[in-house]
Amino acid sequence: MDYSLDLGAVTRNFGPLLEGLWVTIQLTLAANVIGLVLGFVIALLVMSRVALIRVPATAFVEFFRCTPAIVQIVWFFYCVPMLFNIYLGSMTMGIVALGLNLAAFNGEAYRAAIQSVPREHRDAAVALGLSPLQSTLHIILPTAFRLAIPVLLTNGIVIFQQSALVAIVAVPDLMYEAKSLATKTYRPIETFTIVALVYFAVSFPISQLVGWLERRRSVAMA
Repeated sequence: MDYSLDLGAVTRNFGPLLEGLWVTIQLTLAANVIGLVLGFVIALLVMSRVALIRVPATAFVEFFRCTPAIVQIVWFFYCVPMLFNIYLGSMTMGIVALGLNLAAFNGEAYRAAIQSVPREHRDAAVALGLSPLQSTLHIILPTAFRLAIPVLLTNGIVIFQQSALVAIVAVPDLMYEAKSLATKTYRPIETFTIVALVYFAVSFPISQLVGWLERRRSVAMA
């Protein structure tokens, strides 16, 4: 293959990639806010004893966990406007789709963490005369969140990587800008290699943090 590498073709046009990275970070942060808050609510609904509450929440979780994220993104982008006459920007649609996807996975993480909350904590809340809402907000939520942090961070890394899928609906994220730059410069190898390294540079430190938290929790439990 007669192909000579020219990284300069990418580094000289790095501005659009930085702009795309900023969009990717915005998508990831917004989706994580939705996922962290809504995920806990979904966990409580899934654990409800009332079937009319539990069944729809469980169906929500299973739908988003068992269908590809790219299908969810495309569905929100094309079907929501047609079915509900709701027209939002591509960026907003991407945030909603990624946020709901993350909420489903975080919901399962929270559910497992809530079930791991020691019974003594719940009994203490009753002894203190706390209402169910107060017990949930001040005892169950903080404890479950602390237990679920490694999984929540891992899910956050996954959603950062999956945010590249919004390029298919023309959201100008890092992947979209990379495709545009590769087409313009005819340098796909250099462009996508550098973009892969950017994704790695962001994800790797967080994955190491997750490993450190898990080791610390294991030592504490031991």
